[in-house]
Amino acid sequence: MDTQTSTTPEYNGRDAALPTGERTDLTAYLAQGTGESPQVVLGRPGIGRIPVTGVTPSVDGGRWPAKAVVGEAIEVSATVFREGHDAVAATAVLLDPEGNRHSEVRMTPGAPGTDRYHATFTPDRIGMWSFVVEGWSDPYGTWEHDAVIKIGSGVDVELMLEEGARLMERAVKETKQRRKPALNLTEAAAVLRNSNRSVSERLAAGLSVQVKGALTESPLRDLVSPSPVQRLEVQRERALYSSWYELFPRSEGARLDENGRWISGTFRQAEPRLHAAAAMGFDIVYLPPIHPVGRVNRKGPNNTLTPGESDPGSPWAIGSDEGGHDAIHPDLGTFEDFDHFVETARGLGLEIALDLALQCAPDHPWAKAHPEWFTTRADGTIAYAENPPKKYQDIYPINFDNDPAGLGAEVLRVVLHWIDRGVKVFRVDNPHTKPVSFWEWLIRTVNNSHPEVLFLAEAFTRPAMMHTLGKVGFHQSYTYFTWRTTKEEITEYVTDLAGSSADYMRPNFWPNTPDILHDFLQNAGPSAFKLRAVLAATLSPSWGMYSGYELCEGAPLPGREEYLDSEKFQYRPRDWDSYEPGGSNHGRSIAPYITRLNDIRRDHKALQRLRNTVFHDVDDEQVICYSRRLESGETAGGPEDVLIVVVNLDPHATRETLVHLNMPALGLDWFDGFIVEDLITGTTYPWQEHNFVRLDPYFQPAHVLHVRRL
Repeated sequence: MDTQTSTTPEYNGRDAALPTGERTDLTAYLAQGTGESPQVVLGRPGIGRIPVTGVTPSVDGGRWPAKAVVGEAIEVSATVFREGHDAVAATAVLLDPEGNRHSEVRMTPGAPGTDRYHATFTPDRIGMWSFVVEGWSDPYGTWEHDAVIKIGSGVDVELMLEEGARLMERAVKETKQRRKPALNLTEAAAVLRNSNRSVSERLAAGLSVQVKGALTESPLRDLVSPSPVQRLEVQRERALYSSWYELFPRSEGARLDENGRWISGTFRQAEPRLHAAAAMGFDIVYLPPIHPVGRVNRKGPNNTLTPGESDPGSPWAIGSDEGGHDAIHPDLGTFEDFDHFVETARGLGLEIALDLALQCAPDHPWAKAHPEWFTTRADGTIAYAENPPKKYQDIYPINFDNDPAGLGAEVLRVVLHWIDRGVKVFRVDNPHTKPVSFWEWLIRTVNNSHPEVLFLAEAFTRPAMMHTLGKVGFHQSYTYFTWRTTKEEITEYVTDLAGSSADYMRPNFWPNTPDILHDFLQNAGPSAFKLRAVLAATLSPSWGMYSGYELCEGAPLPGREEYLDSEKFQYRPRDWDSYEPGGSNHGRSIAPYITRLNDIRRDHKALQRLRNTVFHDVDDEQVICYSRRLESGETAGGPEDVLIVVVNLDPHATRETLVHLNMPALGLDWFDGFIVEDLITGTTYPWQEHNFVRLDPYFQPAHVLHVRRL
């Protein structure tokens, strides 16, 4: 009998084993042979001869890799210093996934007196990259400083000139210069020693542009001291930049038969919504669970315990005698229908995201076959889910404590099952209610063989858990954006997200979900839905909305932050045709506005990154202004991309106010004038540091302005 040894690390409930090859030691780095004998203590690095500290990006001291996407400019910084007064410098070295030196960048000093140095890398493919910062003593920099002062004061003139000549000769011998730079250095050495020339001419030869250029390109480096290796996990761009659209396939085409019984919609009937999502500019369509729904304790409309005979129940109550997490609800169609749905999406440039909800209906096959995967109460019953005062009698939560290896293997099998059917994105339901170590193991194991697969954490929970889920591997995270509605709240929150946490946690802004209808949108008009969409789409590189948002659906369950007649518990077919041009509801949909926002996002790289947001002063607290700037290094060689967004946060009243711009943040001088084009309306305006704006919430709730130089 053939046997095959599995290379998948086993999940044991305690340690999330990482794939081999992900090392944090300096072995691969040292093997590159710099030829300079860096001072390194292997295993647990000590401080080098030239101290290098505070290296960023670094997640919890290198315990987890920092994150990047292909083509994203990553700033590396470190504190580099030494004893005494000799000059120091630093080089950032980027190592590719094979451990080869991919690129080396001479770091530039930051603010005077801080000893901080900075450089920018742009990784060009997926993989586990790494980098080190090399601190080194700069003999040329030391000589230049001392020579200018001493020779200018008439002290040790000949000695300083001779030391400079010897540095030039050393550089010719030691550096890897080509003929022309080497010739410049040789000539400089000769002039430095030429007593027939004036002292100023001799010194100028050692300080010439040619000499400095040669020694910047290939510097003399003494006492080279590398930092510990830091990992940088580079993923596909969709991990950072994406636009999500959520829909329930069962509602598309759902109808009542002649006996008043509901008939479910199917995957085939839902395919027109794929075309609509693509037309609105979305690139991911997210489906709530598509599995069989349990019949035991099934919920009725508005979460009642009295379902009708044909009520569908909550799709998150997964499993019945028709199957579990690896099955499709028969009302939706067959696996062939699902495959056709995925292929149709792919042809439209869309990806399908599936819900990964690790919970079960009481009649899920797991409940019978593996009762040890659940929590048994003192009376012998299995505990259902609760989030007081909410009760979910139709759902059994999973318990990872009794059989972590068996449960982990089954979940991995389910995920790989859907990956084999073309699913590359998973929205994970309530990951904060499962062990963090499990997610670290699962995501790393999946990405080891399928690096293109992405996981979004739906974790509306405490910050420590949200941040740690990002650290251990989740590619994106839901956020508190839904509850940030004032200028102060938005400014503080986005500033925090774009800070150091951006090394590992990528936000995804959703103004609504099937679970959450914030008070701001309840019974509100299109102005409220438009302004929240503008904020979500222009403040975060990833955003999403739940189907019906474009219709401004806002009827709440009285006294709750939930939808009335929630689609979670019943079919909710919509007459989409009536909202098309010529339809009876044409004009009541903000789909054209959503489409324009997504088009702007696709056309402007500045909106596809996270760290480049600057808030500007506005006299009115109900108006917010921020800019998004991307310099030419990340725009594929084109000009820099600068956008200014001004939003009226009051959905009921026109606001007139002054905006005061931080001009250097836009790459401009304080007294520069420039032209802006409103990318929503096409109107152009001359702008400067101080600008008057008038925003009508009904007709123009926001400016999205593209900066054009005069």
